Amino acid sequence: MKGKKLLSTILATSMVASSLFAAVPVGADSGEVEEITWMFWDDLDATEDLISLGYKEVIDRFNADYEGQYHVTPITTNLEEYYPALNAKVDAGQTPDLFIVSPGPNLDVYVNPGVAADLTDYLKEDGWIDDFTGGEAAFSQQTYDGKIYAIPLNIAAACVFYNKEMFEDAGAEIPTTYDELLETCQKLQDAGYTPMTISAGTAWCLSMLAGYLCNREGVDLEALKNGDESWVNDKTIAAGNKLVELSQYFQETAASDSNDIATANFYDEDAAILLQGSWVIGQMNGASDEIEDKCGVFSFPVTDDESRNGVIAKSDSLAMSSTTEYPEACIALMKYFTDDTAQKYTAEVGGKIPVTNVEYDESVAPKQLAYVMDVFGNAGYTFGFYNESLLSTEAGSTFDDHMVAMYLGKETPEEAFQGVEDFYAENR
Repeated sequence: MKGKKLLSTILATSMVASSLFAAVPVGADSGEVEEITWMFWDDLDATEDLISLGYKEVIDRFNADYEGQYHVTPITTNLEEYYPALNAKVDAGQTPDLFIVSPGPNLDVYVNPGVAADLTDYLKEDGWIDDFTGGEAAFSQQTYDGKIYAIPLNIAAACVFYNKEMFEDAGAEIPTTYDELLETCQKLQDAGYTPMTISAGTAWCLSMLAGYLCNREGVDLEALKNGDESWVNDKTIAAGNKLVELSQYFQETAASDSNDIATANFYDEDAAILLQGSWVIGQMNGASDEIEDKCGVFSFPVTDDESRNGVIAKSDSLAMSSTTEYPEACIALMKYFTDDTAQKYTAEVGGKIPVTNVEYDESVAPKQLAYVMDVFGNAGYTFGFYNESLLSTEAGSTFDDHMVAMYLGKETPEEAFQGVEDFYAENR
């Protein structure tokens, strides 16, 4: 019960929203069909990612139910190109009616200039907001000056995925400390396996590891953000040295591998360990028929200090353009993304934690989801990606770039964190 209570607290304080309200189509009328657009970072017609396929089902179901009244057309790209493509549309005055964002600076850039619409009144109308776990408190990371600008669709945690068969063959055990992680990687390498697969070609993947190492060293992110502490300190340098040390166990092509390639290395069984978010469950299970049974999940190794044992958590969030001609159609689609049908799919097929209190069949959900729930249940608190928790998207990109430069040996840990400090000094 303690784990369940703690999980509930974590979800409520980590902007996890829950909605049991589903929009009820009112049927077609004789008027003109209201056409809206929805922008996402995956090709719905070519993807194998099960979460993306679930989004496609929502779109198709919405269009069928509202035929003759509303119609939504997806605008899709890939993850690496998503924000540049979205920003180009915003700059051209062609902002999609609805678009997926991540909380933090990636939402700030649409809130501050008035691109994203204020959703507060829509949420409070008919008590919709009361259907979300914790009410207004559930939207802490989507709220600015008391107004809500996005709706969470799911929740995911950054975990360590591992191949159980490879671990058994190598005589390796699940590590609970950083030193044990090094020992585990060495055993895997000695047994002929590539210990870890990670992407430095997609910088945020590497900086996710850096974020965990900083957390475990006790780095005070708020103090860094506020200028109360320098980015160049004993804790950040220790985290940087550990990242460089651990990198000896990465796949040889980590510097150029994209996120998708690094992930494929794991589900194709070319590497034993993958540090990724639980959103990857849908991708790996959609691409491999065998990895679900072979895949285990554990928390990134912890310390004896519980204040340094957080878990990185985030959600896909959905924002609406402030200039949309059809806000009612947009709100109707938002409610479809959080209705029982969509949220059951999120858990039972996609392997993400649903954002509603919907009941789902654990026996048919991906096996990895149960492991992820344990990770949440055993965590003391959650924190965000470093590149999404800093002053701006530019600050996040700066952090990412210096972590990659440090991994490549182009900068020492001192030089890398000095680069972040220099950016803050110039832009704070």
